Amino acid sequence: MPDQSAVNVDAKNPSALGGGAQARKETTRDQIVAAALDLFRERGFEAATMREIAARAHVAIGAAYYYFASKDAIVLAFYDRAQKEMAPKLEDTFSSTRDLRLTLDRLITVKLEYFKTSRALLAALTAHADPDSPVSPFSVATREIRERDMDYFRRAIAISNSRIPKDLQRCLPQILWMYQMGVILFWIYDRSNEQRRTRSLIDKSLRLVAALIKASGLPLLKPLRHLVIDLVETVES
Repeated sequence: MPDQSAVNVDAKNPSALGGGAQARKETTRDQIVAAALDLFRERGFEAATMREIAARAHVAIGAAYYYFASKDAIVLAFYDRAQKEMAPKLEDTFSSTRDLRLTLDRLITVKLEYFKTSRALLAALTAHADPDSPVSPFSVATREIRERDMDYFRRAIAISNSRIPKDLQRCLPQILWMYQMGVILFWIYDRSNEQRRTRSLIDKSLRLVAALIKASGLPLLKPLRHLVIDLVETVES
């Protein structure tokens, strides 16, 4: 078990001890996150304790609390790490097509593939969807992660060969992000073999989404478009 004072010195002032101290800090942090995720998957988010997480990570309980004030903080680190690890594949999406439907399909598919081994954990976290919960995807604590995720939808819209009215372009990333969250929620509880029902849902719903976006510029649909924009603004406020 690492010496607690050494852990604290390294974490508080890694530059004073050189790159090795920073590396040890990151290693310890990763150990704690990995141990926590294993326990969350085995015992559930609620049942796992910080003491058990520290023991699984082979660090002192004080070290665990030094890096993470709570289990919520570990989940936020998991979200952040997931986003960074998915980034290369998400970036590749933009180099292969300008078709909005295909781009959206690939963006969502990358996330489902990444979180495949964490479905049980995500299911447990759905009980914390209230924005007052730090681990909620709608919370203040996850805002930066949420905004970075929405940026992928903004880019998908920007490179798309679809003609999208400017007033809709502003709120469309939020709409598409919410659509994605609905798909992920369906996928989490999809008991079909290899979650084939989710694949079917994505195929069918994205055809509808793409068609509605394409038709949104028609004069006949302008009043409906304004209603959608007003609805999104109401939710944002």
